[in-house]
Amino acid sequence: RDFNERCAQCSEVNWGLTDGGRFYCRSCHNVTERTREVVNTEFISNTRVQRISKGSRKQEKNDEGCEWYVCEGFQLILKKQAEALEALGVCSQMKDEILCNFWRHYLQKSKQAYCNRPAGETVKALSVCDSSTDVDSDPERPSLLHLLSVSESEGDLQTDCSFASSTTKISESTSVCSGSVDGSLYLLKNQKEKLRMTMPMTLSFCYMALLWLREPMTLSDLLRFVVEGHIPYLNVFQHFPEKMKLCGLDLKIFCVESWPAYEEVYNKMLELAAFLDLPRFPDITDSCFLHPDMLCMKYLMEANLPDELHNWTCRVVKKTCIGEVDFLTLVPGNKPTRKVKYDVLAVAVIVVVLKLLFLLDDHYEWLLSDFAEERNKNNKEGGPYFEFKKWYKVIKCSLDVEQKKLDEERAKCLWRCEKPLFYSAKKKSKVLKRRQMVVNLQNQFGKLSGSVRPAEKPNPSSFQLSWSEENTDGSCFHGHSLKGILQEKCGLLRAMNPDYWLGTVKLCNEKVCGHLAHYREVDFPQSYHFILRLFSFLLRIQPSYIHDEVCVIEHKLFNKKLCKKPKYNIGLRK
Repeated sequence: RDFNERCAQCSEVNWGLTDGGRFYCRSCHNVTERTREVVNTEFISNTRVQRISKGSRKQEKNDEGCEWYVCEGFQLILKKQAEALEALGVCSQMKDEILCNFWRHYLQKSKQAYCNRPAGETVKALSVCDSSTDVDSDPERPSLLHLLSVSESEGDLQTDCSFASSTTKISESTSVCSGSVDGSLYLLKNQKEKLRMTMPMTLSFCYMALLWLREPMTLSDLLRFVVEGHIPYLNVFQHFPEKMKLCGLDLKIFCVESWPAYEEVYNKMLELAAFLDLPRFPDITDSCFLHPDMLCMKYLMEANLPDELHNWTCRVVKKTCIGEVDFLTLVPGNKPTRKVKYDVLAVAVIVVVLKLLFLLDDHYEWLLSDFAEERNKNNKEGGPYFEFKKWYKVIKCSLDVEQKKLDEERAKCLWRCEKPLFYSAKKKSKVLKRRQMVVNLQNQFGKLSGSVRPAEKPNPSSFQLSWSEENTDGSCFHGHSLKGILQEKCGLLRAMNPDYWLGTVKLCNEKVCGHLAHYREVDFPQSYHFILRLFSFLLRIQPSYIHDEVCVIEHKLFNKKLCKKPKYNIGLRK
């Protein structure tokens, strides 16, 4: 009589008691965790006390753990990634203010939380802990939603009924299909209109927050830190609380067997920004790190190119108007404007400048290099002239070494986590036994082969290749002069090279072809391909993406000549 709460399954108030003292619904036979405790009347005469208490979440014999939702798992991952970014020096506002609000808005827009309970369907209420408490502060239920700081006026977090409702008992569905409550329905249900959460999308959330704060970290830097292990991504579910059992279809959601792709993370970020109806992002001005002038300086230093090239990159940025605030600032949902990839744009500007000065046709750059070499032999005063041939040899040697290291690290990468996972409770014993056998064999073979333990991961750095002018071997080209390839005319320094060749005469439709310009290595000079290969290694992307951006900048730079009626071949005069 004293228990008047409605049933979570059928919303009826018609309770009975099981032999174990738990309440069950006589209409749908749903068993709750609430119990009826009665004090023994043999010790206290003429007294009977009834008390309704919340049953403790004791682990069952099969060790099923507690109930949890997929969105809680992703929230824990986002929390770990945000903490890792803060450890790398990102502004502390990112996690508590920016990323928190983005995630909360996403849960509401996708109707997974912070929404009205749909009538007639099951909704499970999840308590939200205050941001000042620990994740494991509640002994009965870990505060999985610790990332969000919600006041009492905002109410409890409510999970969408489309995930939670089921005709069978929750305990049965979790033990058979997945460890989470909604794992099976999460993959089966069509969630396209809701932009279903995935592992790469966690990085899209992080990059969107970084871009909002205009942090000095590009998307290529973010993905590189992920690969190097500075930001949790691979097997990050190992950090889940012990009570959050992961099995079955949960593994398809949280397990990854490939590194995140640049294009996928970037495109998902654009979809997220439009899905959340975000306003115009903060302006990218010339004092911002993401401005092409700033990024060009960074990549010129990393590519070991002369400092004087920065003046030329600034001229190209100004000439093509790609340094304007309206061009660089992201406006979500604005389809006519082309979205900017700041790091790719900067390296593409450098490639265009190198083509302007050295042509990169496998002939002219070597002639200029021979001329600079002769001048350096005879000229003992002032700074040395830049020799393209010498630079090529130094960079190629370093690039080959670093590429080999990267390939070896990728080959040694263990996609399976150290923590054994099982798809069902029946296979748990077999998986644990097999895992122990593998570990024993690895230890035995390691002792026989005398293998050395892997070295600790290096400290994170914005530069993958570093060059110092203090080196006596002449491997640093930052202070080298471009006088050998420039001539003064009308008070301005101009390139001695009068020609230029275009990557493509006409840009393709990106929606139809997938690229703005087609790129095959055999169709272009080897010098040009080497430059693309260098920057594709620094950004960890395909050379074709840089080639696309180069072609776009070329068409902006030579727009007036391209619009004329006479046809221009691959060789175009400036």
